[in-house]
Amino acid sequence: MTALIVDDDKQMRLLIRALLEAEGIECHEAEDGFKALTAARTIHPDVVMLDVMLPGLDGYKVSRMLKFDENFADIKIIMVTSRERPADKETGYSTGADRYVTKPFKPQELIRVIREVTGTGIAGR
Repeated sequence: MTALIVDDDKQMRLLIRALLEAEGIECHEAEDGFKALTAARTIHPDVVMLDVMLPGLDGYKVSRMLKFDENFADIKIIMVTSRERPADKETGYSTGADRYVTKPFKPQELIRVIREVTGTGIAGR
């Protein structure tokens, strides 16, 4: 399984990467919306952990651009963000997010969500 971690906070990217790599998931990173879109279109990951508040294109726009392109609509998108208002979640889902996880999150919660959206019994296998 391949994951793209998109967050402008380097420490958050490293934290999520360590968590996912411990599960056997191959990880790639991007720190802004434009790089996220380019990376997703290049590597075609199975799942994207996508922050909402990003430089350039925000996470909602990245999600919309991927999910509404038939070549990339199969990529699972998990919004991982501190934006927790019901309207934020609604926007996330309406722009194509498969799940919405708010920060701070428990590591086991993120792994559980990845398993659910990708349909894998064990995240990296």
